[in-house]
Amino acid sequence: MKDNEKNLRQRIIKLADKYYGIAFPRERFIPGVTPVPIAGRVFNAGEIKLLVEASLDFWLTTGRFAAEFEQRFSRWMGVKHCSLVNSGSSANLVALTALTSPKLGSKRLRPGDEVVTIAASFPTTVNPIIQNQLTPVFVDIKTPTYNINTDYLGKAVSRRSRAIMVAHTLGNPFNVDAVMNFAKRHKLWVIEDCADALGSLYKGKKTGTFGHISTFSFYPAHHITMGEGGAVATNDAKLKIIMESLRDWGRDCYCATGHSDACGKRFGWKQGDLPCGYDHKYIYSHIGYNLKLTDMQAAVGCAQLDKLPEFIELRNNNFRFLYKKLLRYEDFFILPQWDEFSEPSWFGFPLLVRGSAPFSRNEIVRYLESKKIATRMLFAGNLIRQPAYKDIKYRVVGNLNNTDLAMNNLFWIGVYPGLNYAMLEYVFAQITEFLKSKKVL
Repeated sequence: MKDNEKNLRQRIIKLADKYYGIAFPRERFIPGVTPVPIAGRVFNAGEIKLLVEASLDFWLTTGRFAAEFEQRFSRWMGVKHCSLVNSGSSANLVALTALTSPKLGSKRLRPGDEVVTIAASFPTTVNPIIQNQLTPVFVDIKTPTYNINTDYLGKAVSRRSRAIMVAHTLGNPFNVDAVMNFAKRHKLWVIEDCADALGSLYKGKKTGTFGHISTFSFYPAHHITMGEGGAVATNDAKLKIIMESLRDWGRDCYCATGHSDACGKRFGWKQGDLPCGYDHKYIYSHIGYNLKLTDMQAAVGCAQLDKLPEFIELRNNNFRFLYKKLLRYEDFFILPQWDEFSEPSWFGFPLLVRGSAPFSRNEIVRYLESKKIATRMLFAGNLIRQPAYKDIKYRVVGNLNNTDLAMNNLFWIGVYPGLNYAMLEYVFAQITEFLKSKKVL
């Protein structure tokens, strides 16, 4: 890089720093006027400077920042391999589809095989099962952890059982010992959906390091963001290659973008019915997609990684603040619980309205929303009651009573790092005002 080019580049990046201070001033919270979101992007000049730097490279696809993020994220997680994709949903698609690869031989999943999961889920945890012509087996959840009820796992097994794909709900780790012991006993693949659980611990070990594959989302609502973006992680080198093939059009070639002949025999392969020596860059071993993200997104992620430990601490501080405040209202709400071995990195604060409460979930949700306090349901509630899933093939173990209970009675509020104690005090005050309006206080 020439000196004048380098100097100009530094000036532009310095101006981006100055721009942040002008364009994104810190706003004072005004109760009842300023919205209290459930989630959102939390950033400073660091993200903007790296984003501008990446744009000046004008490397519009995956590049140096993506490679940096993958390496740093792998180290932070304690896994061997991390591969970036364009969303958490794509991460789930890549992870599950990888298990259908012919390269896995007799271990591959085939149409009609069963995958144990839950219906109280975000749709794209389950959608890849359906899209790969596999059969979801829905197990009920436990309340108030809202994770898979591992007591039913034994009843979920059949001769077609091949995998478990389940999320750590709202950052609350599921019973990892029970799931992994069950999977080992029945020789099942395990995919951990960690979209909500980045930084959560089970027995001191990070969620996302137990299963064969783990998936992550970097949507603005999640623990760190790239705007859009996601990742798959694994300790299995073969699975890593398969997943990157699926992400990169299905090609057999594993050269990084912009590179050629990493294998040393680009024109020396013989695969399928192709002529010997056919260019390896255009040999396809999977029916894949283009699910890569841009280097500009990865640059934002690199800046966010620096803040991740602080983000986790702030989320948990916010959760503890609300928990301590809301304990006094346990006559009306069931507060969340977590396993004794778990240290959740909370995504949200779930509240289950008791059946004996003199109000419904919908009543308090409407009230809070009218006060500019955002709320959310537990994702899809019960997937098999959603219109999109009316005609899918599935199996249910026992009943889904707790899933339906969450669908009808549960909502959650935010704990993300963009919320301060003044906002949380306002949330608590409005819950109190609502209960007063019902003449129960």
